[in-house]
Amino acid sequence: MGKIKIKTGDKVRVIAGAQKGAEGEVKQVLRDSNKAIVEGVNLVKKHAKPSAQNPQGGIQEMEAPIQISNLSLLTSDGQATRVGYRMEGDQKVRYAKKSNEVI
Repeated sequence: MGKIKIKTGDKVRVIAGAQKGAEGEVKQVLRDSNKAIVEGVNLVKKHAKPSAQNPQGGIQEMEAPIQISNLSLLTSDGQATRVGYRMEGDQKVRYAKKSNEVI
């Protein structure tokens, strides 16, 4: 298991699988399972029993985790890029390898 280079709040594009081409913002990164939850991507239907918060019950649509290896970070102009690290002064920063801009 390598280093996870995608963080919460990043704009990403799905590059493989059934959701290929979909874009969204990372809501949560699940480090232990190497997955991320992306807003509006990999939607699944969950059947909910009636409860105090949801007295009606029913079917809810929610995002399921997607493998980190199937995601690619987007630059500010919407291109998929790989992530690199470099030192700027005494601070370590992430940068987009395609455009060389700091993320």
